[in-house]
Amino acid sequence: MKGTLAQLRSYERSVQLLMVNQFTINLGFYMLMPYLAAHLSGTLGLAGWLVGLVLGVRNFSQQGMFLVGGTLADRLGYKPMIVAGCLLRTIGFATLGLVDSLPALIAASAATGLAGALFNPAVRAYLAADAGERRVEAFALFNVFYQAGILLGPLVGMVLTGVDFRITCLVAAGIFALLSIVQIRALPARRAEDAKAKDGDGRQSVLAQWRGILANRPFLLFSGAMIGSYVLSFQVYLALPLEVRRLGGDGEFGTAAVAVLFAVSGLSTILGQTRVTAWCKARFEPGQALIRGLAVMGLAFVPLLLATAVPVPESGAGLWLLAAVPPTLAALLLAVGTMIAYPFEMDTIVRLSGDRLVATHYGLYNTICGIGITLGNLLTGAALDAARAAGMPALPWISLFALGLACAAALYGLHRTGRLASPVVERRPATV
Repeated sequence: MKGTLAQLRSYERSVQLLMVNQFTINLGFYMLMPYLAAHLSGTLGLAGWLVGLVLGVRNFSQQGMFLVGGTLADRLGYKPMIVAGCLLRTIGFATLGLVDSLPALIAASAATGLAGALFNPAVRAYLAADAGERRVEAFALFNVFYQAGILLGPLVGMVLTGVDFRITCLVAAGIFALLSIVQIRALPARRAEDAKAKDGDGRQSVLAQWRGILANRPFLLFSGAMIGSYVLSFQVYLALPLEVRRLGGDGEFGTAAVAVLFAVSGLSTILGQTRVTAWCKARFEPGQALIRGLAVMGLAFVPLLLATAVPVPESGAGLWLLAAVPPTLAALLLAVGTMIAYPFEMDTIVRLSGDRLVATHYGLYNTICGIGITLGNLLTGAALDAARAAGMPALPWISLFALGLACAAALYGLHRTGRLASPVVERRPATV
């Protein structure tokens, strides 16, 4: 931990603040969102499909507006979008705790999603700009703070929700309100034009900018190849908990084993991310690190695949070990694969953008991967159902293993053909 703090202090104030901001953003978000569905269905008595609608609106508004949020960040500056997103989430979280009518809940859910679309691309573009040549290391450290918020948030939320979910909502809203004030006062203003907009990007229309990005074939190919990494990493929340509960049941053991999955994933990143990144950077090119990261994520499902060949005990310690150990190993390997790939992934987006309209590129990238996660989870769910119906428990693990290797192969092709290298950007003369 001392090494992490020492590394944090080595960056300038804006980068330090962005790291702490992201920890606080995730703390506030994850102390509330894991318990929202239970509040909607239990306390408010909403039907299951209405709960799904409220939660789906949040996801749709965030994924659908990432491109707009990134574009606004490039045109208006990073700080205004970060502050606006935090203020909007303050309003959305407070509303979720104070209202019980469906229209108000849907509006609040949409506000929380739009908030993420506003500040996420801006934060990453700001970090990339101010970290400079230390971009890869900065994104590794950023992921440590990101995961720390994810790990601590549900624990705080569990304590507060045990008293009253409305208290959780108001405390989360208060965190975002305080964060907004701190950023207004302490975060330096930063515009994309400060770095690379002397070539006329700021004078282009939004549609012209979007057409230019959509014509960036290496960026689109890279985005498509990386979808699999998000589908695979999301299985910590979908397929792995379902597998634990399939074998271990829904009782105390199942709940504890699922908690261990999340703890292993978060703690391994907090403790190992910066070391893994330093090791990889010393040995591999960015494209090679990405290939290895995706390959490890695919291999994460081999323990589950091998476990399907073991007879399932009826009860006892054998059943508990079979239910807990393979999913935990899978969660650990997914975390390692993500640690390898993530900093180089964020850096590659900046390089493929030609260091222009970086927030817009991040926005489109998030939208593409978000759509991929949705489709991937639908297919994963279908594979899990088909496996149960056909008595073929290995089917989903074979599919996910193949997905990881296919994405690694796609990245290998992009790397070998030079498509992951920085493009040669033609600079237009400034007009007088």
